[in-house]
Amino acid sequence: MNWIDSHCHLEGFLNKGILPEILGRSRDAGVSRLVAIGTEPEDWKLNHDLATKFPIEIHYTVGLHPNHVDGSWEHHLVSLQAFFALEPRPVAIGEIGLDYFRLPEEEAKATTLKASQRAAFRHQLALAKELGLPVVVHCRGAFADCVAVIDDSDVEWSKVVFHCFADGPNEMRQLMERGGRGSFTGIVTFGNAENVLEAALLQGLDKLMLETDSPYLAPVPFRGKSNEPSFLPNIGKYLSKALEVEEVELAAITTRNTLDFYSLSQS
Repeated sequence: MNWIDSHCHLEGFLNKGILPEILGRSRDAGVSRLVAIGTEPEDWKLNHDLATKFPIEIHYTVGLHPNHVDGSWEHHLVSLQAFFALEPRPVAIGEIGLDYFRLPEEEAKATTLKASQRAAFRHQLALAKELGLPVVVHCRGAFADCVAVIDDSDVEWSKVVFHCFADGPNEMRQLMERGGRGSFTGIVTFGNAENVLEAALLQGLDKLMLETDSPYLAPVPFRGKSNEPSFLPNIGKYLSKALEVEEVELAAITTRNTLDFYSLSQS
């Protein structure tokens, strides 16, 4: 039984010198492929190098996370585009989007930062459309604005995933109506996240993708610990029961969905 972690962050493990053991535990758990997600210039190069070293096991994306949008964001996006002249190429633009959870208390500064986030989001969506690439969306406290910006971008919604989906069925229904999808982390296993589970059940299996978002959001029974890709099967086991499907079938479906979304080979 093989799984794919559709969204993880590996730079912390690499910088701590523990990535080999993290990858070893991942393989032992049956998580045979990983998508290392880009958030800022510092991790784009690291992830590219990992994808070069492990071309079958690790794929990568590049994107400027909204929490890294600052006065230099336009310069950073010029650097981002350079990765598409390299091999291996990024498999998606992301994670990009809007995050209104941590804004400056001063209203004027908050308004300015939100405008910058939206501008950086629009520019990266335009690049994804130009390159025909899928988009990994970070959305926190900004669902309506995220949807509106994507609607205005003319990006195909079938190429959009709201990663770490943490809203409820109403928001999921809006994504489904447009042809988009959500991917699910260990949050879905939390006892106080009934709305997230309802959203996963509403979406069903056709577009379901699983992710750890490691090192964050470890699933039950590891909640509170540092997360890692080897924990992904715990999310799958939980959802296989909730969706009333065999675990091995869920692994095959979510792997196929993820490979299709990122246009990765099935081998």
